[in-house]
Amino acid sequence: MQDTIKEQLSRIEQEHGVKILYACESGSRAWGFPGTDSDYDVRFIYAAPLQTYLSIRDRRDVIELPVNEVLDVSGWDIRKALQLFLKSNPPLYEWLQSPICYKADPDFVRDMENLMPIYFANRPGCHHYLNIALSTFENDLTGNEVKLKKYFYALRSILACLWIIENEILPPMEFRLLRTQVGDVTWQNAVDNLLEIKQHASEKTIVPVVPLLHAWLKETIAFCKEKAAQIPSSQESIEPLDQLFQKYIKIPAPI
Repeated sequence: MQDTIKEQLSRIEQEHGVKILYACESGSRAWGFPGTDSDYDVRFIYAAPLQTYLSIRDRRDVIELPVNEVLDVSGWDIRKALQLFLKSNPPLYEWLQSPICYKADPDFVRDMENLMPIYFANRPGCHHYLNIALSTFENDLTGNEVKLKKYFYALRSILACLWIIENEILPPMEFRLLRTQVGDVTWQNAVDNLLEIKQHASEKTIVPVVPLLHAWLKETIAFCKEKAAQIPSSQESIEPLDQLFQKYIKIPAPI
């Protein structure tokens, strides 16, 4: 699949006349809990030719390929990506930490990595993960049996929220790192059991409710909800992102 994905990315560059600055895996494969039939969620950031940005003509800032059972490929124009970066869009910050990279401009990656700890705002990030965890818990983890993958969606999201609250920094993308916050051995064993099942399960696999994890999720969501409301707002300057944008669409610096 690596070769297939790289071929798709090269075709996108040729057909759309763009340069892909970064491409990665963004879903369960990058989070660390894929199933037997998990698809490949490929996300990328691209730059168009300079003249494209100098026209008043409306233009799409997203490139999307038709989704099939194996591949889901889409990307954002660098201008859109940096606008969302300024707003601390958590999925974008996750892309930039992905352990599975398909294509990268080393300078672009280094520039973004340097800016990530400066621009990530704890308040919107925390609320993003809290809302996912709360919605998943209330809507998908009810009854005596639940979809296995929904457990991991809820666990990963609330662990990311907890990371922000307790460490006041950007949380890691990978589940294996997020779970280190929990020292309870029984909790860790319960998660290991679900991970073992997940490795051999499909996206539709149903499992019995795990009371220990349900109780922990309920308690931790309530804790994070209280703490998230106390996080102050913050806003960084747009100028460094303007400079980065101009660098990668090749506008020369003023003399």
